[in-house]
Amino acid sequence: MEITAELSFDHDDRRDIYDYVERHGSVKPGKARRALEMEPRAFGHHVAILKRDGVLLESEGRLRIAYEDEVEEEFRSDGVEVTIRRAREEDLTGLVGVIRQAIGDGTYVDAETVADVVDHEEVLLRHNELQSRVFFVATVEDDVVGWVNLNTNETEKLDHTAELTVGVLEQYRGLGIGSELLERGLEWATDNGYEKIYNSVPDSNEAAIEFLKAHGWEVEAVRENHYKYDGEYLDEVMLATMP
Repeated sequence: MEITAELSFDHDDRRDIYDYVERHGSVKPGKARRALEMEPRAFGHHVAILKRDGVLLESEGRLRIAYEDEVEEEFRSDGVEVTIRRAREEDLTGLVGVIRQAIGDGTYVDAETVADVVDHEEVLLRHNELQSRVFFVATVEDDVVGWVNLNTNETEKLDHTAELTVGVLEQYRGLGIGSELLERGLEWATDNGYEKIYNSVPDSNEAAIEFLKAHGWEVEAVRENHYKYDGEYLDEVMLATMP
């Protein structure tokens, strides 16, 4: 499981602390306490309980949301050492840049939207009663070169589904990095009980469509003239898989 504890709080102050940390991604305890106008002793008590319950962790002097999936996987392809790991809040700026560079010509609209939302909110990871967002990244010599992202809707009628985007910088394609990222994302979805994973791309993005089809995804529908890019109408190809 990705989150180590159910999101239930038996004290409003603990909920407030969690919400503040989630909004900011990571934060120094003193800054959070002052922003929330809590007494030091009470704040320390509530943080200790949140850490004990596996909701928050403290590392490098900052509070963060606690996740179980900290496993790093390494593989070598064509002489390149690649690490797959869960993204960290400090990856935010670099990851947004990688997404925008990887999508290049703008024919991966969902990924572009993810980059815009993350950049605007200035929070990479999110988990609450309405929505969760998780990223895994591929790194080469500590530089992010690819990603897989899952966005979930926690409302009852959609809480079995998740939207996935995946991509790799052009110079690192052909090494199997995209496949490794896709597998990691689908493993996370399965472990967390999601039954259907979907993604949509313009029909001009033939490489993405063929990549997903090669990994067992199926086209569910096509919406004609759904996108307009440089004055040209493009169909939306809607794909899905059951992990």
